[in-house]
Amino acid sequence: MRQNPARRAALLDGAIAVLAREGARGLTQRAVDKEAGVPVGTASNYFRNRDDLLVQAGARVYERLRPDEDVLAEMFGRARDAASYGEMLRGSVGRIAAFRAGHLALLELRLEATRRPELRTLLTERVRADIDENVARHEAAGLPGGATAVLLMYLAMNWLIVEQLTLPDVFTDAEREELVTRAVERIVTPFPAVTD
Repeated sequence: MRQNPARRAALLDGAIAVLAREGARGLTQRAVDKEAGVPVGTASNYFRNRDDLLVQAGARVYERLRPDEDVLAEMFGRARDAASYGEMLRGSVGRIAAFRAGHLALLELRLEATRRPELRTLLTERVRADIDENVARHEAAGLPGGATAVLLMYLAMNWLIVEQLTLPDVFTDAEREELVTRAVERIVTPFPAVTD
């Protein structure tokens, strides 16, 4: 059977919306059909089973979260001191937070990956590739701190994003801004401290 790439993308975007709103338990092919506004049974023509749908939804989240190559090059090209590095991180946090459904779906997929080896493999490979790419770009841009700094910033920014998306009132916008600034000062050395 021939498949339509635009319809597949719409179904996967529907799956992301369902995951974000209802969690992994709510993800069924019927729910995806409804979310995508297609006839009942359409998703079953595109995805072998629920596991296949979960794995492909995971791949689609990353596809949508990844900035274009030009954007990535510009981001790393501008990061030359603590202030501009902090701005790059704030931009990344903002971009990810703007795709709230995608990140919430990814959290659901991570939990589901603890029970589904194929999904765990996909997510592990994808996250590791992203980390390796960030380290390589960091080093190629001549930024201080090395691989360990990138890993620590990755962990700090990921939890800041989770906090912002799941419990947005824990920190104010100003507190989040300050946390990014202080994380850069403490982790990515030898950037000079940002003066208040």
